[in-house]
Amino acid sequence: MKILILGAGQVGRTAADHLSREEANEVTVVDVNEEVLRDLQDRLDVRTVAGNAAHPTVLESAGAAEADIIVALTSSDEVNMMACEVAFTLFRTPTKIARIRAADYTSRAALFGAEGLSVDVFINPEQLVTEYVERLIYHPGTLQVLDFADGKVRLVGVRAQRDGLLVGQSLRELARHLPKVEVRVVAIYRDGRGVAPEGDTLVQEGDEIFFLAARHDIRRVMSELRHADDPARRIVIAGGGNIGLRLATTLEPHNQVKIIERDARRARRIAELLENTIVLHGDAADEELLIEENIDSADVFAALTNSEEANILSAMLAKRLGARKAIALISKPSYTELVESSSIDIAISPQTVTIGSLLAYVRRGDVVRVHALKRGAAEALEAIVHGDERSSRVVGKMVGQIPLPEGVSIGAVVRGEEVIMAHHDTRVAADDHVILFLADRRHLEAVERLFLRSPR
Repeated sequence: MKILILGAGQVGRTAADHLSREEANEVTVVDVNEEVLRDLQDRLDVRTVAGNAAHPTVLESAGAAEADIIVALTSSDEVNMMACEVAFTLFRTPTKIARIRAADYTSRAALFGAEGLSVDVFINPEQLVTEYVERLIYHPGTLQVLDFADGKVRLVGVRAQRDGLLVGQSLRELARHLPKVEVRVVAIYRDGRGVAPEGDTLVQEGDEIFFLAARHDIRRVMSELRHADDPARRIVIAGGGNIGLRLATTLEPHNQVKIIERDARRARRIAELLENTIVLHGDAADEELLIEENIDSADVFAALTNSEEANILSAMLAKRLGARKAIALISKPSYTELVESSSIDIAISPQTVTIGSLLAYVRRGDVVRVHALKRGAAEALEAIVHGDERSSRVVGKMVGQIPLPEGVSIGAVVRGEEVIMAHHDTRVAADDHVILFLADRRHLEAVERLFLRSPR
């Protein structure tokens, strides 16, 4: 597949990194910054073109006429939309994806209708990050909460604690502890390394466990792995930017929310937009301010500013001063690894959150949802089964008969409104939504071939 990525910012570089590692893809990156492109070309197997991503000559040089997909990820909404329009008008590029952040664009459906702009899909990283943080807050104790099948099934990451009922016992004990709950453990990470989740695998304190369950069963399964966490009521947000403002708007009807914003003009502006949120002008890394605002009574401190260094410092300080849970938005992978071993509970990578939305449109077969895990080393995806027993490798077969590569497992099957946790004798039917976990993304191409209607 020929993929054209416009913009070599953080999200663009992450997309190029993920997509160029797949043998089936030919990736070209366009950016105005030649130095960034040289660095990218030194590290990745990609072609680069310097220039304005919306200019016809630049798109032509980058191969827009032969591209299967254009992903416009520059920092400008206008450039992204114009690039998609030019690509379709001049080169008839089949699929156009654009990053669009301004709500004034995305809230007007007519702009992207049949008679509107040539943008097939628009993504908003800030909205995706906001929804991600919101799920973490609504599910205390989780490390990751990911939706599949329109929210019917969730993949949840949780760290096993000493007082968890299942700690020290085998995974098969889950069925005895929760006889009326369907759950499937798809991955266990211990000291950063994967452990095969077999029936006799013992759960140890500190294990990072990923399980699939119906949405309404999440809390019951978590209670087996750690003590029950109280719901988060008091939220302190560091940073009143777009993400902080969106999150406060979502949370304030049901939570006690405070925002700390260091820019006085911005603080006044968001105070006018929010109804029940206390907006404070100050530095979230100011110890006196945090103590004065009773940070020790905060259930969640979320550092969501544009500065990852400020996010790390303020989150570590808030945690030391007594905040129950500290979350920090961090872009650099090297920082993420350091932070995960510190006092910060969860480090969120905006690129990792965003890349899943992109990958769903690049995967072959009818893949409708993709989530990157473990900083992109693993992946969970949702594929829709098509065809019949003659044209499909999976229709009519039991899970145990499907030739899955090593490290790949089918965790659940969603059939209409029914959620079925997959076992070896679960039979797959046409139109099922199948949720798979890939411990190693290198097996992705083999998995995609399984779900193509006419396998090659």
